[in-house]
Parts: sequence; structure tokens; C-alpha cells
Amino acid sequence: MGVLDAVAARVAGGATVEFRPSGSSMVPLIRSRQPVRVAPVDPAKLETGDIVLARVAGTVYLHLVSALDPARKRVQISNNRGRVNGWTSHDRVFGICVAVDGTPRAGAEAKTARAEIAGAGTARE
Repeated sequence: MGVLDAVAARVAGGATVEFRPSGSSMVPLIRSRQPVRVAPVDPAKLETGDIVLARVAGTVYLHLVSALDPARKRVQISNNRGRVNGWTSHDRVFGICVAVDGTPRAGAEAKTARAEIAGAGTARE
């Protein structure tokens, strides 16, 4: 299990997690090893341009929502360089990036899942 799989499991369990993802596919929105904070999300509130933690075809990504299909309750996930990873269902969208390097992402906090799971809090990876 990779780092993003472990983070996804914690976020799916209700925790807000801060970690440092690696890779260059989201530059300049997120640079490699830049700290991000991801909180559980209400997928029905997502919009294109949101950065989400989602599983697509067996792989967990911290990528952009590039298209929405509300009727089928799914979103399309892409990196910031134009590569489309694919469509995934709402139940495989675990969280939304609410801050990058301590700077809040505009509008993201309003899309977090408000139902708190007992004992969930902020964790760091």
C-alpha cells in the first residue's frame, strides 16, 4: 500500500490529513513535497477545478476534477498537464484539498463533509 492509499483510508474514515505528496503532475498548483491538507468531501458539491483525493482504476491520485456527471454520480479526474486519468464514482472520491502550503483553497472548505466521525481529527503523514 502506498502513501496515498494510506492517506485515502484515513480521509475516508473521517480524518483531515496533512501530508507532502511527491510528483510534478500538479505543478504549479501543487509542487512536489509541498504540504497539503485534505479533508473528507461531499462529492455532490464538487466543481471542475477542485483538487480531490480519489481512486481511479485502482490508483489513488491527488488531482483535479475536470468534468462532472451528476446524473451518474461520478467525476472525471485529470492532472494539471492535460492528462485525463478517467472517471470515478462519488464513493471513490475521498477528500478535497483545502489548503496548499498553509494557504486555503478558495471555496474548498464549504465542500467538506460536515458529518464528523467520533475521534477523527487532524493527522500528519
